[in-house]
Amino acid sequence: MLYGLAADAVLVFHLAFVLFVALGGLLVWRWPRVAWAHLPAACWGAAVELTSVICPLTPLEKALRESAGRAAYEGGFIAHYIVPVLYPSGLTRPVQVALGVSLVLLNFAIYWRWWRDRRKREKSA
Repeated sequence: MLYGLAADAVLVFHLAFVLFVALGGLLVWRWPRVAWAHLPAACWGAAVELTSVICPLTPLEKALRESAGRAAYEGGFIAHYIVPVLYPSGLTRPVQVALGVSLVLLNFAIYWRWWRDRRKREKSA
């Protein structure tokens, strides 16, 4: 039972991390110091998507599931939990690259806008 709870905790943390990677730049507008955590997280997320590196949370969750007597899923976290919601037909390499590029572009746009707005505030002060 403890392994099952640990696997579920890793799953929740992993999902929260993916959301932070994708949208954490929005938190920077409210709390600029969040950028110190978000930028490395976003770089890691983009690297995982663009290079097909396996995030260490995925094998950890699978091992905990197997230790709990549950079946481990095939593939990675994104392919197993997120892609079926976004892309029911499955994850292909071009889709994975598109997700990685979208992640980089989204965060670039968020940070660019934040930086531009910050400079405007500084000039008017």
